[in-house]
Amino acid sequence: MTSTVHDGPIAAVELTIGGMTCASCAARIEKKLNRMDGVTATVNYATEKAKVSYAGDVRVADLIATVVKTGYTAEEPPPPEPEPQPEAAGGPGAGADGAPEAADPESAALRTRLLVSAVLAAPVVLLAMVPALQFDNWQWLSLTLAAPVVVWGALPFHKAAWTNARHGAATMDTLVSVGTLAAFAWSLWALFFGHAGMPGMRHGFDLTISRTDGSSAIYLEVAAGVVTFILLGRYLEARAKRKSGAALKALLRLGAKDVTVLRGGAEVRVPVGSLAVGDRFVVRPGEKIATDGVVVEGDSAVDASMLTGESVPVEVAPGDAVTGATVNTSGRLVVEATRIGSDTQLARIAKLVEDAQNGKAEVQRLADRISAVFVPVVLVLALGTWVGWLLATDNPTAAFTAAVAVLIIACPCALGLATPTALMVGTGRGAQLGILIKGPEVLESTRRVDTVVLDKTGTVTTGRMALTGVHPAEGVDPSQLLRLAAALEHASEHPIARAVAAGAAGLPGGLPTPEGFENLAGLGVRGVVDGHAVLVGRARLLAERSVELPQALAGALAAAEAAGDTAVLVAWDGTARGVLTVADAVKETSAEAVARLRALGLTPVLLTGDNKAVAETVARAVGIDEVIAEVLPQDKVDVVKRLQAEGRTVAMVGDGVNDAAALAQADLGLAMGTGTDAAIEAGDLTLVRGDLRVAADAIRLSRRTLSTIKGNLFWAFGYNVAALPLAAAGLLNPMIAGAAMAFSSVFVVTNSLRLRSFR
Repeated sequence: MTSTVHDGPIAAVELTIGGMTCASCAARIEKKLNRMDGVTATVNYATEKAKVSYAGDVRVADLIATVVKTGYTAEEPPPPEPEPQPEAAGGPGAGADGAPEAADPESAALRTRLLVSAVLAAPVVLLAMVPALQFDNWQWLSLTLAAPVVVWGALPFHKAAWTNARHGAATMDTLVSVGTLAAFAWSLWALFFGHAGMPGMRHGFDLTISRTDGSSAIYLEVAAGVVTFILLGRYLEARAKRKSGAALKALLRLGAKDVTVLRGGAEVRVPVGSLAVGDRFVVRPGEKIATDGVVVEGDSAVDASMLTGESVPVEVAPGDAVTGATVNTSGRLVVEATRIGSDTQLARIAKLVEDAQNGKAEVQRLADRISAVFVPVVLVLALGTWVGWLLATDNPTAAFTAAVAVLIIACPCALGLATPTALMVGTGRGAQLGILIKGPEVLESTRRVDTVVLDKTGTVTTGRMALTGVHPAEGVDPSQLLRLAAALEHASEHPIARAVAAGAAGLPGGLPTPEGFENLAGLGVRGVVDGHAVLVGRARLLAERSVELPQALAGALAAAEAAGDTAVLVAWDGTARGVLTVADAVKETSAEAVARLRALGLTPVLLTGDNKAVAETVARAVGIDEVIAEVLPQDKVDVVKRLQAEGRTVAMVGDGVNDAAALAQADLGLAMGTGTDAAIEAGDLTLVRGDLRVAADAIRLSRRTLSTIKGNLFWAFGYNVAALPLAAAGLLNPMIAGAAMAFSSVFVVTNSLRLRSFR
């Protein structure tokens, strides 16, 4: 199906496709585009989008012309305009996703057509099904009511069937149009030229075929009923499709609309679109942060729950990065914009989600190939059924009924909706929980994974040094030890010094200001605090100053080094007073996350460049048995390859630039969204939150989405495999067939919507 490969640069475009009514429409457009030289296209019926890569002399106008020639419309989607915030979601007349139905003219028109058809068709069906209601000349009332339904109610099907016929194609609409027009034409013939128009004519109703005189049988209830049922199916499908894409729309609506910018010392309110990188803007309590940036003034807590799923607000201060669309909960902030428009994290998340929704799983490609040949096969089967019944029974009524039932039951729509609707709901729900699934092929990988490699720094641990222990010498007050050491360390920029200073943040009375502070490169710091000459640093610093270490402190130092922690020695007035230990702290949630990964049948492996003692301490703390330590960044890929060579299917969780290659090599790459862009780009799943528990949730959600897709496809295939022989054997009334066909699509979409409740 792929076209000729070109050496020139490859461009990509996303087209919005109009006029598709079923999966076979999407298959036809895809086939025509892929026949173009240098073009590779994927058309998604559920999202009504075509993703097209093209090279050589092809232009976007050529792609659009090809789609138009096939009988559909195509255009490049306009840039998204800021939407007014809805006053109250789910008010009167609200659609499935909280948006008013009037905002979707297509759904509104479909609803009107459905209501009018239902009102007219109901008496027709009742008169045909209940002989007691049949009065003299009832059949002419049925004709009067059924005619508008068949002509106007089914007009979209007739139009689409005619358009497709002009292009030498047949789709689902062809089946509906041919089936209903045949039933209507037969009824007209029986009424005007047969015995069905006679006063006093009575008509029985049977779910299966019964022998009757063809000239006295009318099928007006089939023609009107089938149109109404299929319109109902289309309407429910449209509503459900709108619902399944609601998470992405909600994501796009999260951004702020206006922003208060500082210009020439004054505050100016401007639309968010006019912000430039480097602009400084004010965010007051309760306001959304307009775009990604860095705090330059103020302290506050920021609620990022709508983006990360994390309910606890994060404290921010000058120098901290903040993300657009998150909410400032307390203090006034001044933020300098670092990313705007499509570069922001929100825009990139939305793009990732949309790309995933437009993709196709391998299993869906099989369904598409079947849909493409399905309709012509059904038309031949219907003709064969008619001829077969005619030869076997010499009963034109039975032959016609069976043929119409075959035409109407055989909808491949459920096949076309099986994957995209589950993907739309699954990826949308993931985005709400801070899980970004890059594409449908990722889902297949999550099912096979049996080993999960966890990078230590920034993934299992916080990636920041923290004070983990205070060991005072005999007779020394621990608070005083920490207070004097932190007072000196507070004046240093070293990460270890900052960890000690942060560890003393809760001490009463604050930290005193040191005098004569001196930074001793590679050794530590010294100065005078509260009248004491204080030394803080390595053992060598004390040894050079002839300060002896008591046996208890020497033991604490040895224990810290054995555990892989960093030991900081403190002395004042010529005497060693204590040991402080600093380490990269394990995240509070890591042990629970490892337990959850084990529960999913995965074997966790800790991977780190740190020494073995540090790695094993961390592994013990979180419950990991297998440790691979002292690995250089460039060798992480080789570790993943080695595990794969052992027959394992490997997932890798990482967050740094040095993890990007290993994430790409792994069968499934999970990038922590708190990490670098390179890691996020290389990952298959991005976890917006820096919480390892989300990795287990991501794998669970992916597996649930995949099982929903497979369940949908099983239902869709099974339905057609079971229903066609029943219809051909004359065991289905065409009207019942129409109802069953319409609800097969509704079932598939409803089944997908269950993913919205994923926790």
